[in-house]
Amino acid sequence: MSRSGPAPELEVDARGHRCPTPTLRLRRALEAAQAGQVVILLADDPLARIDVPHFVREAGHELLDVETLPQALRFRVRKA
Repeated sequence: MSRSGPAPELEVDARGHRCPTPTLRLRRALEAAQAGQVVILLADDPLARIDVPHFVREAGHELLDVETLPQALRFRVRKA
């Protein structure tokens, strides 16, 4: 029996790390992800708000949304 539909979302928790570590962890997760798969990055470094969207745009992926949580930023990125 084969499974159809999108692959489950991957979550990368980079809280407690300073840039560029959250972006590097996101890059590694996207390299391992399937095309179209969504990767969630949790980061608490304020610079991630600038660095992550820039990386996503330059790498050709799609930033679906950025959510401000009480203790972190939550980025949802779809792999190209």
